[in-house]
Amino acid sequence: MHYVIHCLDHAGAVQKRLDNYEAHKAYLASARMKAVISGPLLADDEETMIGSCFIVEAASLAEVEAFNRADPFFMADLWATISIRPFNKRVDNRT
Repeated sequence: MHYVIHCLDHAGAVQKRLDNYEAHKAYLASARMKAVISGPLLADDEETMIGSCFIVEAASLAEVEAFNRADPFFMADLWATISIRPFNKRVDNRT
């Protein structure tokens, strides 16, 4: 099953994000969770990072929640809101 993890940072948290960015990237690189796609959400200026979005493949919602709780961004209290939802991927038209 695929899951979407959508997280929005606390207001004014760009420096906190940058301070924990290398640990976050290392965590994702070593995680057993299969990431289909991930990256930062951007403000309307299309440059300032304001959150995170992931589509992951996992056996259960509980597995995804545990993966998210172990993320250095979570542990640094970067995210003000976190939404994790099952996702039914129907179309992938990449060539």
